[in-house]
Amino acid sequence: MNLHELLRAREDAGTPIRIGLIGAGRYGTMFLAQARSTPGMHVVGIADINTQRAEGALDLVGWPAEQVAGSVEEALTGGGTAVVGDAGLLLEADLDVIVEATGNPIVGTDHALRAIRGGKHIIMVTVEADALCGPALAVEAKRAGVVYSLAYGDQPALMWELVDWARTSGFTVTAAGKGAKYLPHYHQMNPDTVWENWEFSKELTDSGQLNPYMHTSFRDGTKAAIEMAAVANAASLFPSDGGLTFTPGNVEQIATICRPEADGGVLAHRGSVEVMSSVTREGEWIDKNIQEGMFVVVEATNDYVAGCFTEYPWHPDPSGRYAALYRPYHYVGLELGVSIAHAALRGVATGSPAGFCADVVATAKKDLTAGEVLDGEGGYCVYGKLISAETSVARGALPVALAHSVPLLRDVPAGEVVTWDDVEMAEGMETVLQMREKTVAMMARAGESARA
Repeated sequence: MNLHELLRAREDAGTPIRIGLIGAGRYGTMFLAQARSTPGMHVVGIADINTQRAEGALDLVGWPAEQVAGSVEEALTGGGTAVVGDAGLLLEADLDVIVEATGNPIVGTDHALRAIRGGKHIIMVTVEADALCGPALAVEAKRAGVVYSLAYGDQPALMWELVDWARTSGFTVTAAGKGAKYLPHYHQMNPDTVWENWEFSKELTDSGQLNPYMHTSFRDGTKAAIEMAAVANAASLFPSDGGLTFTPGNVEQIATICRPEADGGVLAHRGSVEVMSSVTREGEWIDKNIQEGMFVVVEATNDYVAGCFTEYPWHPDPSGRYAALYRPYHYVGLELGVSIAHAALRGVATGSPAGFCADVVATAKKDLTAGEVLDGEGGYCVYGKLISAETSVARGALPVALAHSVPLLRDVPAGEVVTWDDVEMAEGMETVLQMREKTVAMMARAGESARA
């Protein structure tokens, strides 16, 4: 039986999957737009500290007013969907699945732990939390007998799916990756200069509808690093300590670029992750670029397979030994139901951390001075750089997800990685720090299997 048939069966039996959504931003709204047309799913409640935003999300997707319940209890007993300001009301309710979509790594970690300990599957849209301590959260979920999963529709889960396809097909994975617009000066971008590097109209950027911090993190390399860390940790891949190269290229060049340096590519080693830029270093858009896409690069297992690579229009590298499978688009929150169905109906994840292979570390955007307070992802002070977990731990590097509202104890030059010793950690983060310590204890080294 396929997932849709299983969902239909739950619908016909009157036992739909009971879902709680935490966070009514863009991703959550996109999921809501599909939820009512998906059989076997009941969104019991939406939690957001800004309840007006959650109510606005329901209005935006055409949610019938008569299907808005007054409370979580009413939604559970009589149907409908409740809007609440306290996520705890969903975490403590009799639900099957929690979707964590706040985008906040500290809050997201807390919500995930509470969901897991309450016997609920957790779909982690907040990839910032997954990159910080996802491996430890996945272990907690396994012990509790529930699923901890990356969110289908977001690129990490789709890249993991491509890796899983490759390994199931008998291939060794050379690289997994995605496309993004990148220019070298983006690492110095901040919320004051962000709109100079996007294609939005001034009318839109002046409207207040767009978050300059979020869009800075999308372009300064931080979001790409976080997403590739999630892929690396789920697929047991190991990034270069030099960071992502963002080499410009198009769909026909994926296998040529994302192969080992020894064979003419940019990878420091096999079994890595990479991001390709959709523009040249001069800022010109590349024809057939992979801006919205994801890929996996595989190596031929024998001469016969190499022959197949060249006989079909698969755009292998010049040697004919490497080829890529490419997915051109991702539908973001519109696809989230796939993760929910897999977790609740089959007890499996659409990608889940297997070990600690990669980390995203805070790196100075400018010369930072003692006493300055770091302002996290998409801010004025730091961007996130992807390196191996082993190097991060050895250097005592500060995860970018923890570079929020922490003062510097000493100067850090531009381009240097901020360390734990450089900052004074804020109080009230005991839970997330404990999960981070458990994640570090799961560190895997290149050449080892993170699933061993």
